[in-house]
Amino acid sequence: MKNVVITGTSRGIGFELAKLFAKNGHQVLAISRNTKPLETVNHKNISVLSVDISKNTDVKKVTNFIEQNWKQVDILINNAGKLINKPFTELTSDDFLEVYKVNVFGVAQITKNLIPFLPKGSHVVTISSMGGIQGSMKFPGLAAYSSSKGAVITLSELLAEEYKEQEIAFNVLALGAVQTEMLEEAFPDYKAPLSAAEMANYIHDFSLTGNKFYNGKVLEVSSSTP
Repeated sequence: MKNVVITGTSRGIGFELAKLFAKNGHQVLAISRNTKPLETVNHKNISVLSVDISKNTDVKKVTNFIEQNWKQVDILINNAGKLINKPFTELTSDDFLEVYKVNVFGVAQITKNLIPFLPKGSHVVTISSMGGIQGSMKFPGLAAYSSSKGAVITLSELLAEEYKEQEIAFNVLALGAVQTEMLEEAFPDYKAPLSAAEMANYIHDFSLTGNKFYNGKVLEVSSSTP
């Protein structure tokens, strides 16, 4: 049984991941601003916390929960994401900041807060996007989103190096299109080849075993090229 922290669990991949880990006997701390969907699921292995990871004061709730209840975290899945779809000339500095606060700064803050609780053999998995991969196909309107997903890839590579002696593994999954609410909001007419539940199955298995094979790596999880 593992202690698993997952961000962005109110819908989509995060919601499916929380249910899957709980179903398989793991203890889950599910973090999102909206806790109602998982409160409705009401699984004994899922604890929910209302947290906005873009606010450092909110992230402290996670630290407090672990100190009081778990003492250690075996898996951290940085899944929460923010997407703004606008032409580049219409993107404001505040738009960029809003996206980066969740996709980069929030990932950094929650990871930093949990480092003291990550034992030897633990695994930090950050969910990025194919849009953050150099040389991949890019889509107009995603300058803030895709650049933030590139930034978090480099961050994870650095952390893998910094914490390799402590044997904490950091890996990134750069996902292709998945049929989630966030995708539907950004691209209403696009239909993705994978469901949120299908991708959650892959991430679940990788989170449990991928650190035996990878550290500081970016795996492109996409059925299309480039």
